[in-house]
Amino acid sequence: MKERVNFQAVKEAVSLEEVLRYYQVPGLRRHRQQLQGRCPLHGGTRDDSFRVSLTQNVFHCFACQARGSVLDFVAAREKCSIREAALRLQEWFHVIPERAAPPRRAETSAVPTVPFGNKKGGNPPLPFTLTGVDHAHPYLRQRGIERCTAVEFGVGYYPGPGLMSRRLVIPIHNERGAIVAYAGRALDDRPPKYKLPVGFRKGQELFNQHRAAATGHPTVIVVEGYFDCLRVHQAGFPCVVALMGSSLSPEQKRILLERFERVVLLLDGDAVGRAASQAIRTELAKRCRVVEVQVPEDQQPDQLSATALENLLFKFTQRMEGFMR
Repeated sequence: MKERVNFQAVKEAVSLEEVLRYYQVPGLRRHRQQLQGRCPLHGGTRDDSFRVSLTQNVFHCFACQARGSVLDFVAAREKCSIREAALRLQEWFHVIPERAAPPRRAETSAVPTVPFGNKKGGNPPLPFTLTGVDHAHPYLRQRGIERCTAVEFGVGYYPGPGLMSRRLVIPIHNERGAIVAYAGRALDDRPPKYKLPVGFRKGQELFNQHRAAATGHPTVIVVEGYFDCLRVHQAGFPCVVALMGSSLSPEQKRILLERFERVVLLLDGDAVGRAASQAIRTELAKRCRVVEVQVPEDQQPDQLSATALENLLFKFTQRMEGFMR
């Protein structure tokens, strides 16, 4: 019996950006909602022939004319069929191909293997919460996360069975505060580094959006990752959200503009982060006040000391009238 393949689930769960990182494709540049660079399929000499739409999750090379979805890219790269490409993506990114009946209990320690996304609406709330999460795991201390912060955010090591087994779990909430997914961070070198449920759409949410909105602050700090958000919150700036990536989706843009008057961009200090920061600033500046904070080169906010992070943020947030710590 052939292994089951859910082509649509794979295309929805795995982004081309993630696949390009998996292949460690060099030299890609971000321009607004696109990636540009030399084609990783045929090589070539032009450094702008290969384009990836981050919003549509498709690619096109103007030189060799290769184009399509994440499945087409992997099939061309691996010189295999679309089915084989889907199977490889399912294995690499732990995409669950089959549906399973949701748990009957409101709370369980197991994670159901059911797609959580819904094309017609937002990410639906989970019918369960994980129990037995260790908020004092040594990995959190290594990343500079205090136990009180881990408890407040529900972050910790999950030893139980299921999709998130033996990973550090990070609850993701919608605007109303309901948990819509768990992100599972690997504590070793096993791929993927972060695991998300099949069908969950990151672009529909901003990590920590419900807590940030509850502060009532008119100015919000925007970072890329979960740990960046935790460290900024811990430094005394609770009005902070994470993109869960480096691009701003239309829904994330709507949330920012509806909830906040001013935005402080604190993205990573690498080339991708700086380009993304400029693109997002251009996008938001038409509707609100925006300030870019320059993180030291090739560093991330969560890699800075508590004092350095606080000083950096205080300097820039004070430019925003009405910002309150």
